[in-house]
Amino acid sequence: MSGAARTPVIELRNVSKTFGEVRSLADVNFSVYPGEIVGLLGDNGAGKSTLVKTVMGYHSPDQGGEIFFEGQRIDDWSTARARSLGIETVYQERALCEKQPIWRNMFMGREPVTKWGLLDVHKMRSEAARLMSQHMGFTSAAVHPDNVVTTMSGGEKQGVAITRALYFDAKLVILDEPTMGLSLSETKKTLDFVEGIKKAGKSAIFIDHNIFHVYPVVDRLYVLDRGRVAGIYRKSEISMDELIERLYRVARSGSID
Repeated sequence: MSGAARTPVIELRNVSKTFGEVRSLADVNFSVYPGEIVGLLGDNGAGKSTLVKTVMGYHSPDQGGEIFFEGQRIDDWSTARARSLGIETVYQERALCEKQPIWRNMFMGREPVTKWGLLDVHKMRSEAARLMSQHMGFTSAAVHPDNVVTTMSGGEKQGVAITRALYFDAKLVILDEPTMGLSLSETKKTLDFVEGIKKAGKSAIFIDHNIFHVYPVVDRLYVLDRGRVAGIYRKSEISMDELIERLYRVARSGSID
């Protein structure tokens, strides 16, 4: 693989984060490469949320920590900077307006306008229809851009949120427990959408408690424990059973060994 291809989309080097007397992250090194899905596992309090919020720009690293985006060190890291560079987040709540139609949700906050400065409703409807057909797999005439989001299943709602992120040219999509509260069929649909991120040549961080949801779709996994990286694994080099056993060791002793 060429040097350019091996440059991470996002890289954290020696990142720590302290809140008062609590050290939520301790010298964490973390990276995501182009076209890679990275799983982030760990119990409550492991530091997953702090790490992800640092990637999103909500938190700045303590002194000594560095953040690089596509090989460039970024000193003015913030939510606005992260988003301008192409980092989008899909929350477990999906952040959708459920009483609005699909096309309004696709473009909310980034609505295209006509040359007269009016909302370009025709463009939003036609683009939403194209995205639903090409990226979300909706081919039935019964599913239309004017359908209200509340009529959709949980998995389909996640599909709207993920497709919206990809449409606005996200380079890195952060998935915050996207399968929480979903049925088996809805979870399957959501995991299909996650695989669609990789097919689109984009990258993702998949945060979840459920290893059975994360393992099938990721390329690498990070395990966090009490603010530290307890293990990094390529899925191709570790079976599900081996990973579960190592997670048990972390839960018992805080160590993989």
